[in-house]
Amino acid sequence: MAILLTGASGGFGRRAVDLLLERLPANELILMTRTPEKLADYAARGAEIRYGDFDDYESLKSAFAGADKVLLISASKVGSRIPQHTNAINAARAADVRHVVYTSYIGKGPDNPSLAVGDHRATEDQLRESGMTWTVLRNAQYTDALVEAGARMPLRTGRWLSSTGSGRMPLVTRDDCVDSAVEVLSTPGHEDVVYEITGPELLTYREVAETIAEVAERPIEYLDVDEEAMYAHFDSMGIPRVAVADQSVDAVPWSSEDMVTVERAIRLGFMKVESQDVEKLTGKRPKSLREFAREREEYLKSLRG
Repeated sequence: MAILLTGASGGFGRRAVDLLLERLPANELILMTRTPEKLADYAARGAEIRYGDFDDYESLKSAFAGADKVLLISASKVGSRIPQHTNAINAARAADVRHVVYTSYIGKGPDNPSLAVGDHRATEDQLRESGMTWTVLRNAQYTDALVEAGARMPLRTGRWLSSTGSGRMPLVTRDDCVDSAVEVLSTPGHEDVVYEITGPELLTYREVAETIAEVAERPIEYLDVDEEAMYAHFDSMGIPRVAVADQSVDAVPWSSEDMVTVERAIRLGFMKVESQDVEKLTGKRPKSLREFAREREEYLKSLRG
């Protein structure tokens, strides 16, 4: 069976490839990327490297040719995902791909206010209508993102601003998400199933801030603010309100519109999702925020202002 991974040169993709190579021959893997030179190490091990760009339908058709199963690692920018994912799904169908595994995003309800959730649900709908079999992995917000990017400014300034109120989110590490995806890719079954890929606990952002402050040994004042104040805060950091081509600012790769609408969804209870699907798939308990933060302790302490 030929398994193709999109975005194979990214952090998620490379870990997935490494784990798959522990289970499968390299010649069963097709690795798609916009930068093939970054995957030369895998080519040397026998994997096939192909160019593909979500914005270029013809490149996707060529990339997907001969693949039986595709891991569709979602695009990163609100506002661009739906047309990019549409290209990928149409190209997969044209290439006679049998099964698409998609990295989606958690969230309850059709009226969820998160722009990101809207992008992902539209993609899920297209998969259901595609005629291919599919598996949806609804990943929660990455623990990594809050520890490695979200904590940078609070640890410098001693202030953590949030409009999430008392809402809760089941943070999950990227590694647990990748491990779950690899299980789905490399084992039979999983057709037409949605998995909720969550961490072991529902946390408020206040609890996140307290844990990071404790591990970093740096007091952080938590400020519960409204959305207008959050937009002003992100404006002051130079973060664009809407997604642009290169929008990473101080390790934050999202637009403020994306972040504020996610915080609204958390505040209103749309992201309060509990699941044991990670343990069901991988056989292990997902890592907690505290465990992950302890692993990044030296990094967190290096950010203290």
